Amino acid sequence: MISGKRILVTGASGSIGSAFAAALAPDNEVWGLARFTDPGAKNELEARGVRPIVADLGAVGPDDLSDLPEVDHVLHFAADIFAEPDFERAFRNNAEAAGLLMSHYRGVESFLHCSSTVVYEAHPEPRCEDHPLGDYMRAVYPTYSVSKIAGEAVVRTCARLFGIPTTIARLNVPYSDTMGFPWVHLMNILKNEPVGVYPDFPDVFAPIHVDDMVRTLPALLGAADNPPVIVNWGGDEPVGITEWSGYLAQLVGRKVTFFTTEMAIKGMCPDVGKLRELVGGPISRISWRDGLRSMVSTVVPAGADAP
Repeated sequence: MISGKRILVTGASGSIGSAFAAALAPDNEVWGLARFTDPGAKNELEARGVRPIVADLGAVGPDDLSDLPEVDHVLHFAADIFAEPDFERAFRNNAEAAGLLMSHYRGVESFLHCSSTVVYEAHPEPRCEDHPLGDYMRAVYPTYSVSKIAGEAVVRTCARLFGIPTTIARLNVPYSDTMGFPWVHLMNILKNEPVGVYPDFPDVFAPIHVDDMVRTLPALLGAADNPPVIVNWGGDEPVGITEWSGYLAQLVGRKVTFFTTEMAIKGMCPDVGKLRELVGGPISRISWRDGLRSMVSTVVPAGADAP
């Protein structure tokens, strides 16, 4: 793992950013930047040894970043998926914020920009890093794919302008005991609500546990280059909503029902061969079944009745 470094993590109040900040804090100086609208999230990070910075990157200008600490690495996880239908807000938060950070942190050893596989054009086959981009999320979140593509363009430009070694990691389906797409479906099952799937399209993703994401971080930072290295960030095991929801239902002793809707998320399975090369072997130490068993044991402790 990484040690003895100064690290800034943005989006530190979110599930992913907070997990990275907490995991890195024991061996590094870590600052966690977020709006921290929930004071509990700030207090929890402080208890884990993370130094919180309260800021809204979508509402600042270049001069407002002057008080940020000097760091060796920037992990940029801050993102706005709920800007709909405000493209102005989406571009500020998902594109301009990255550019402001990179302009300020021109001398860092590496900059990790967390993008998303929503930048790809919808396709039934696995997507490699050089496959066409498109407005994958248009039906559900009209601004998200477009603003994430814009964010990548800003990061690519700033990396070249300022000579910053950069990795753009396109994240697929992250999850843990308390968050993620499968967690949402577990909640549906426990409430006896049907789970939506997209009609007539392959139902396949590449979920990755947050713990496995943290383990890949040294490889992602080590690969940072200029122009940026672009890599898909997902797990080794392709699996879809119907399969993982069926497994979750089995674990909690419930039945799951499905309905088709074009408002569901289309399958998007990234090819993770490039990431395997970077980490030098398998990505997923936590199989999706083991990960979901842990999720269920957290939500429904042993001996408790499922709600």
